[in-house]
Amino acid sequence: MTMEHTADIIKADTIEQYNRFFGFETRHPLVGIVHFDGSVPQPTHRMTLGFYALFLKKTTGCIINYGKTVYDFDDETVVSFAPGQTVGIHRLEDGPPPEAVGLLFHPDFLHRTSLGQRMKQYSFFSYTSNEALHLSTEERLILQDYMEKIVRELQHPIDKFSKSLIISNIEVLLNYCMRFYERQFITREDMNHDTLARFEQLLEDYLYSGSATTEGIPTVRYFADKICLSPNYFGDLVKQETGKTAQEYIQLKMIAIAKERMLDPAGTIKQIAESLGFQHPQHFVRFFKRQEGCTPKEFRNRIMAS
Repeated sequence: MTMEHTADIIKADTIEQYNRFFGFETRHPLVGIVHFDGSVPQPTHRMTLGFYALFLKKTTGCIINYGKTVYDFDDETVVSFAPGQTVGIHRLEDGPPPEAVGLLFHPDFLHRTSLGQRMKQYSFFSYTSNEALHLSTEERLILQDYMEKIVRELQHPIDKFSKSLIISNIEVLLNYCMRFYERQFITREDMNHDTLARFEQLLEDYLYSGSATTEGIPTVRYFADKICLSPNYFGDLVKQETGKTAQEYIQLKMIAIAKERMLDPAGTIKQIAESLGFQHPQHFVRFFKRQEGCTPKEFRNRIMAS
């Protein structure tokens, strides 16, 4: 199978295609560990991956473009990519050769496994922001240990235990990454609080300035873009800080403002709906009833009667 080049983007659907591009040996068609060092040619390129890839970076030596942003990473970091994502690697001419160990595994390898059903919980694969996992020395050694276990298993003659042992080690490695990301969230608590405060201010400005009337119902993506984070990373941060999803947080704010505006008898339901970004009053009525268990009119009547 040949590797496709589309508009200067290399398409690596399989691990074998990826290995052939860099000159690595393929020991298993659906899973592998690759080692980048000074001896491996690493030209500037853009590549769309057809499999999961998690790299433990030892040295920088390059710029990684991930989506429309530049990946923020340094020495001793983990960067991860999911199937279908396009990654750009730009070599730094005056920098050291990029050094990294990479774990590659194809979705087909996970078919009919519990890990395959749980992959969505590893949200760091879906980040389109510039968030890498920054490791302590101890954390790096833990991840290296599990990568080495996978290498040893790939070198072992295949038997009925091979797949389950490799998948078990991948799962433990990913769980450690989740733990380390959680630690990273906690150590950035002050920054997270600042981000949440900015989100609150942007949300209030949007709903009180008339922006919703012209721009529509506020979305998670809108605020994530304003704060320069990916929707997934932004959503994780809001959930970490508030216990609510970003969407729930927005909706609760919209309900609070709707109730506030219904206290003014001069405002019609249609006007309130438009002020919150709804094009049609009936959509607002359904939204309100879903959240509160009663229609806006019923809520207003109850408040006025009390």
